Amino acid sequence: MRHIAIIGSGPAGYYTAEAAQKRWGEAVRVDIFDRLPVPFGLIRTGVAPDHQSIKGVARRYEKTALTDHVRFVGNVTIGDQVGVGELQALYDAVILATGAPEDRTLGLEGQDLRNVFGSAGFVGWYNGHPQFAALDPDLSGKHAVVIGMGNVALDVARILAKTEREFSASDIVAHALDRLKTSGIETITILGRRGPHNILMTPKELGELAQLESASPRVDPADLPPIDEDAILEPGLRKSVTHLRSFAAIPQSEHAGKPVGIHFDFYASPQALLGDDGRVQAVRVERTAVMGGRPIGTGETYELPADLVVSCIGYRTTPIPDVPFDERGGHFANEHGRISPGLYCVGWAKRGPSGTIGTNRPDGYAVIDLVAEDIADGADKRGREGFDELAQARGLKVVTFSDWQKIEQAEIAAAREGAPREKFVDIASMIAARD
Repeated sequence: MRHIAIIGSGPAGYYTAEAAQKRWGEAVRVDIFDRLPVPFGLIRTGVAPDHQSIKGVARRYEKTALTDHVRFVGNVTIGDQVGVGELQALYDAVILATGAPEDRTLGLEGQDLRNVFGSAGFVGWYNGHPQFAALDPDLSGKHAVVIGMGNVALDVARILAKTEREFSASDIVAHALDRLKTSGIETITILGRRGPHNILMTPKELGELAQLESASPRVDPADLPPIDEDAILEPGLRKSVTHLRSFAAIPQSEHAGKPVGIHFDFYASPQALLGDDGRVQAVRVERTAVMGGRPIGTGETYELPADLVVSCIGYRTTPIPDVPFDERGGHFANEHGRISPGLYCVGWAKRGPSGTIGTNRPDGYAVIDLVAEDIADGADKRGREGFDELAQARGLKVVTFSDWQKIEQAEIAAAREGAPREKFVDIASMIAARD
């Protein structure tokens, strides 16, 4: 029998469990650990609440979770309540699938001013992550600045721009919806250091901006390169740039009917966040030129009004005691997924925050190939039996998958009309719903 512990119950964790199940069938036992009492990681707390079709992939993970040889072990923090070394003593392989839940910092003067947030916190706030539910952003001002040129920046801008009716079928949490309903934001500026040919935004997500009820996207035609240069782009990016060109062509009369403007500010590098009385009021920006694919400052500066700033410049993995860490890369130090004998990593914890949800599937299968090479038939370790004894001795309140199903049913029952669920936003409420 082979015993495998996977730390993290998001896409990378469940794809890895699926791969182990397909390779060994009844000859493997997999325990999937998560510090929260609820599974599915960024599917629950990272994917935008108005993207319910994407969240549907959780049904695939549920199939894996409901088999006898895969078990969810929620409400257990590895590295704090249980050490990685302790798990290695119990399991043939320990695989870190913890993702990249921390923001990369701006590193700018004024980043600690009030109403400045990283995307992990801000997205966690409107998605009901217990760590960020009490974030309390002030949306009463007129101007928001979103720093970044990827899909997360698009998500944040779109959520800020939507009307209450546009959230009807989403699972945005009540405290965020209530705040957004009274928002005073009129301009949302998406700030990027490079130009349109360097964005990391996908066509589907960009196209959504043109469908908003009360907001319209705005691109300065002068920022667009000559159209014949689009021919060298890969097809997905070419489609995205085509959306930007269509935004630039929207007549002013159409903008007039939509009170919220989503402005793309290209060739713009934030230099400092400015404020008075401890609160952000503006962003100092330097105009850039792109040379050799790199943004170079021109010395020309200007200020953007900013009552709210959300930084969407990337994520990093949370270090775990006694696990080698690549500070520059922001993920665990590894060789193709191997960290040390019996210890592996997968997904964003392995490669950094890149790729789509589906990218984690081949990654999960690849790490199981490594494990298969290394552990053969297993080393007669105690696996989940040994962990259960450890958990009982330490008084850990483990949440199982059947417990999660009770929590989920309570969330579904509490949903507002048209919504799929109303998430619990604190761990105590989750545990109470289980009991």
